[in-house]
Amino acid sequence: MPKAILFDLDGTLIDDSMETFLPPYFAALTKKLAHLVAPEKLIAQLNASTRAMVANTDPTRTLADAFTADFFPKIGLPRETLMPLFDDFYAHEYRDLGVFVNPIPEARAVVSRALAARVPVVIATMPVFPLVAVQQRLEWGKLSDFSYALVTAYENMRASKPNPAYYREIAERIGCAPAECIMVGNEVQNDILPAKRVGMKTFWVTDAAFMATDVPADWRGTLTEFGALLERGDL
Repeated sequence: MPKAILFDLDGTLIDDSMETFLPPYFAALTKKLAHLVAPEKLIAQLNASTRAMVANTDPTRTLADAFTADFFPKIGLPRETLMPLFDDFYAHEYRDLGVFVNPIPEARAVVSRALAARVPVVIATMPVFPLVAVQQRLEWGKLSDFSYALVTAYENMRASKPNPAYYREIAERIGCAPAECIMVGNEVQNDILPAKRVGMKTFWVTDAAFMATDVPADWRGTLTEFGALLERGDL
């Protein structure tokens, strides 16, 4: 039995395709700020500053610090002007985007089973959104009422997927060696390979019909199959 279980969120515990979610997300956000920033300029700089944030290797600053240091000077408006609007967006308009996200029916039972094992459970999502946005996605997935050891977000992390340092940072935060953890996720490049590089066990969540043999996961299968392994104590 692992001493900690890390779950990816989008595509693993909730049905949330970024290809479907991001266009209405950007549409709502650019509308919110249109009186200050042209939509095309805002989207371009958000994408560029997000890339800079994901590339952060400075362990002394959070991803939020890395994002804001890049974003506000280049967008040409002070943080004091834009940040209250971002905060209001996540408190209001962002909540309407739940129509583009669906719960995965088996996810709640699997997370509940993991917590019943009395080990730390981490929501190890790509930490490029503020915590309030991640918590909202957990609510959309009917997973917000559990007590997690950590929910990764841009305010509380200093490294991002796919940097293996992201997984080392999580292990350190929850007081476990990487080898004592298992990462459960659906993305090979973001979830499986970097977690494997730091010594974590991995479970690749994939459609049973697609079982590529060149992915070095310790286990693979559906989320329900992961739950069954957990219940039997076979991890």
